[in-house]
Amino acid sequence: MKSLSEIPFSLLELAPMRLGENAGQTLARSLEYARHADALGIHRFWLAEHHNMQGIASSATSVLIGAVAANTRRMRVGSGGIMLPNHPPLVVAEQFGTLDALYPGRIDLGLGRAPGTDPLTSRALRRDDMRAEHFPEEVAQLQKLLGEADPNARVRAVPGEGSQVEIWLLGSSLFSAQLAAERGLPYAFAGHFAPRFSYEALELYRDRFQPSAVLSEPYAVLGLPLIAAQSDEEARWLATSSQQRVLALMRGEPLWLKPPVDSMDGLWTAQERASVESFLGLQVAGGPATVKSKLAHIIHEFQVDELMFTNDLYDQGKRLEALTILESLRA
Repeated sequence: MKSLSEIPFSLLELAPMRLGENAGQTLARSLEYARHADALGIHRFWLAEHHNMQGIASSATSVLIGAVAANTRRMRVGSGGIMLPNHPPLVVAEQFGTLDALYPGRIDLGLGRAPGTDPLTSRALRRDDMRAEHFPEEVAQLQKLLGEADPNARVRAVPGEGSQVEIWLLGSSLFSAQLAAERGLPYAFAGHFAPRFSYEALELYRDRFQPSAVLSEPYAVLGLPLIAAQSDEEARWLATSSQQRVLALMRGEPLWLKPPVDSMDGLWTAQERASVESFLGLQVAGGPATVKSKLAHIIHEFQVDELMFTNDLYDQGKRLEALTILESLRA
């Protein structure tokens, strides 16, 4: 089992929009955030795919990956993830093959089977409600399109074939864990919003893993919500921004990132509080000593190879500071 100092730290970015902010301002902050992460030594930086969500500016995922890669030098950049049923595999292969040609050896392709949106928007994107049922076959198509060049193939991804793009499977349930194990692919579990199945999915992935040309041993990443601050008290205050956002999600309201509040009392009911706290069940919040202790416990409990954090703080300075605190824990 790896120690805290040996575990790579990575980030998942949803490009959260602050209340009253436009997309240009949000994305400028996301790029500043990525540059800071790169300078600190963060291992990888993934962009999410969400559609028709007020308060989330991460919808054109491959475009954002290109922007982040162009503004950074070292860290891997990728998708967390491309919701494959929304896109033809050939288009995905060409997009990520192009990204790999521009930024060789730095591009990850994380794939999910969820829509990343509501049912009505999903139909506008897919025009085929059964696409998710073909996820295993479409993953295989992508592996072939991004694999070694086949001169006899009638359909080829140019750019794309023979690229260095790493394919990952993402999940919040057991389905993708089993598929990743069968295909011998790296796996990332969305513990940042689905903590309930974290342990079971990761255990299933490890137990059923089949070595492949990609991996000889399983490699698992766990997503976690992070609130790192100078003290436990400050972290509790900062955490109210993400609590308000999750509450809005559950109520079907816009997902604007709002300023912290002194108390959530009066903003939620007892039942809503329980639901929000369940949603954020794996949140790592606190001052440096508390965060370090919680991360060491999670690494021991889940036996993961890498941790990937969401870091949705309202104040940009605090958001950057949280990364600095996180990286300082390696000492």
